[in-house]
Amino acid sequence: MKLAVLGAGAWGTALAIRFADRQAVTLWSREADQAAQMQQERCNTRYLPNTPFPDTLTVSHSMNEAIAGAGLILIVTPMSGLRGTLKALAELGNTAPVLWACKGLEAGTMLLPHQVAEQEMPAHIARGMLSGPSFAQEVAKGLPAAVTIAASDAAFAQQVVNDLNTNILRLYASDDIIGVEIGAAVKNVMAIAAGVADGLNLGLNARAALLTRGLAEMARFCVALGGKPETMMGLAGIGDLMLTATGDLSRNRRVGLLLAQGLDLDGVLKNLGHVAEGVPTAREVLRQAEGLGIEMPITRSVCQVLFENVAVSDIIAELMGRSPKMEGSI
Repeated sequence: MKLAVLGAGAWGTALAIRFADRQAVTLWSREADQAAQMQQERCNTRYLPNTPFPDTLTVSHSMNEAIAGAGLILIVTPMSGLRGTLKALAELGNTAPVLWACKGLEAGTMLLPHQVAEQEMPAHIARGMLSGPSFAQEVAKGLPAAVTIAASDAAFAQQVVNDLNTNILRLYASDDIIGVEIGAAVKNVMAIAAGVADGLNLGLNARAALLTRGLAEMARFCVALGGKPETMMGLAGIGDLMLTATGDLSRNRRVGLLLAQGLDLDGVLKNLGHVAEGVPTAREVLRQAEGLGIEMPITRSVCQVLFENVAVSDIIAELMGRSPKMEGSI
């Protein structure tokens, strides 16, 4: 089976490299110069230097060329690019199944990725989500990892697992696409909070407490939107949360660390130089939660620091000063 990977950032390139272990892969870049350079140098020097491409991986700037003959299309853009990419596929008359690895809620609409797909894809085309605890650099290097393939059609999810599973990147199927997408989105918000706590040297006890209560927020949000709470205990939930909130390769954790140093949001984003999906997602998650009457104090605190210039020290005092309560299951 030929696989088309649309999006030549670090994660898209890493997945293209890894899946090329089993089948021919075409990696699409929207930038003609980048595509030509990668094809010539057989490496993505911008995002994954010193990681050579296998012979089964080709690069193209033409989306039409990239998807021609593909049995599966994998969209690996920021969340902001998902709708435009789906529109482009529809205009090209694509009929191949589509997966996305976009994490977050769409800015302005509060829609999850599958809801965007419902608006932009023909109903008969199979679709799903790839998510889980996986840093691009490690996947590209061939270090072991495991991720989830989620789709409302469980048979489609299992078929993708059968087609793409490798000895290095292990895949698991799920029929809870809502839960998997929520885990992928909200864990980035919690990683920002964890970065703030670590940047303030609040200690390992504080980090453990923060992430435990953060997982409870994720589960409440998941259930309210129709997902399964048990999904939060799997790879796309607690697995991705632990990695993103504690790993030094995490962009969202780095956002929190920089906020703890006193930088404002503009300074953080300039320093980062990459997309950190937790920043736009935090605002959309909070809007959705407030509309549904869901209590998400950590998410609210992250938004106050990011968008309202509230000092991180004030946020910590507010969180610790909350009224005691019984600890529920979620």
